[in-house]
Amino acid sequence: MQNQQISVLGCGWLGLPLAKRLISKKFIVKGSSTTQTKKPILIEAGIKPYLFKLGDNKREQYQKFLSGSQIIIINFPPKRIPNIKSIYQEQIKDILPHITPSQKVIFISSTSVYQDTNDWVTESIETKPEKDSGKAILAVEELLKSKLKQNLTILRLSGLVGYDRIPGKFLANKKEVSNGKAPVNIIHQDDCIGLICAIIQKKCWGEIINGCADEHPSKEIFYTKAAKHANLTPPEFKISELSKFKKISNTKSKSILNYSYKYPNPLALFD
Repeated sequence: MQNQQISVLGCGWLGLPLAKRLISKKFIVKGSSTTQTKKPILIEAGIKPYLFKLGDNKREQYQKFLSGSQIIIINFPPKRIPNIKSIYQEQIKDILPHITPSQKVIFISSTSVYQDTNDWVTESIETKPEKDSGKAILAVEELLKSKLKQNLTILRLSGLVGYDRIPGKFLANKKEVSNGKAPVNIIHQDDCIGLICAIIQKKCWGEIINGCADEHPSKEIFYTKAAKHANLTPPEFKISELSKFKKISNTKSKSILNYSYKYPNPLALFD
């Protein structure tokens, strides 16, 4: 693994600490951002900085950013804007011509590609996303699979928490919140990074893998405890029966990657 080069497309909340972890493992890391103010932060971390926005058609920049890297990590979500599906696909199409047949790619996807099943969800089910963001992400998954085939691994992450992403803020002070008995699907930033590093270490290519904590407390219990932990007013939930939900299975991630989650129980975040 050592001295290989990796390009991390999107050095934000997840990409920046991921790049730092990869550097600690002796990888050479190129990292991209869309903002000039991020450049000194990347340099200080030991990341080779590249500034561009996908969709600006900066082919020379894309090529320089991807060139020489054995592994490319595509890590930026679609913006919640009109025509999200077509715009997100066009952004990815900008870089696809510059990915060579010898390069491996990890696409950071989302469990929003799954529909509510009122049951456990594994990687093998037929995906029928219900929200525009999920439809956009699934369309990009299909685009990448058609071009990269077995050189691609897709990591579908559940709701992201950890450090400055404090779940207690999400529903604090809300009234009449619905579906409080539904199980939550959560993953901590450290486990996101751990899964990505495991994929690289084990050279696990050509796979689709879910990332989610082992335990699935109810929405009401989780967000009430999260709000209290953050010294915020807990949300108030409607008294109702369990309605639509899904429970993301992480069994494949643990078996194929031999991965043990650092935060298997989301409620332990608030102890």
